[in-house]
Amino acid sequence: MIATACLQCGTPSASATAVFCRRCGLPYGQPPRATAELPSCPVCYKTVDDDGLIESLSHAGRRVHLQDHLHDHEQHPVGDDEWLESIRMGDRIQIEGWNARFDLVRRYLVTGLVSGGRARAFEHNALVTAMTQLGRWGPNKEILGDQVEWKAARTAVTRLMERYHRAH
Repeated sequence: MIATACLQCGTPSASATAVFCRRCGLPYGQPPRATAELPSCPVCYKTVDDDGLIESLSHAGRRVHLQDHLHDHEQHPVGDDEWLESIRMGDRIQIEGWNARFDLVRRYLVTGLVSGGRARAFEHNALVTAMTQLGRWGPNKEILGDQVEWKAARTAVTRLMERYHRAH
């Protein structure tokens, strides 16, 4: 585990004797500034709370800084990322007959939400439409005005979700 990390930006300390974060200048152990944008976990996409801490995955009720939370993911993976990387093509992913941005599909697999984040633009193609429909109505719902391509894309995304979340 990382002994010290900045609670504002999540950067680990360079040494045990460091007093200030080399990235944002905040003293280690101090809560984030009220105006700061808080860091999110790149694995599970959870954002730290206002105190700069996040729940530990290994110890119920314990709150840790972002670097310890990232370390916890070694024992608590969110899904089969090795397999998902194997079907990646650059910054895109091919799912049967469709493709979309890899980061958007992975975020959906992990969180169940089609969220491009604050600064990301959405791609409105069959896969994104399928993920939106799955999030809203689930995999078995008949949708009024449904299109064949959307239904096929929902089926493909459902199979992808089942494979990604299969215990490994």
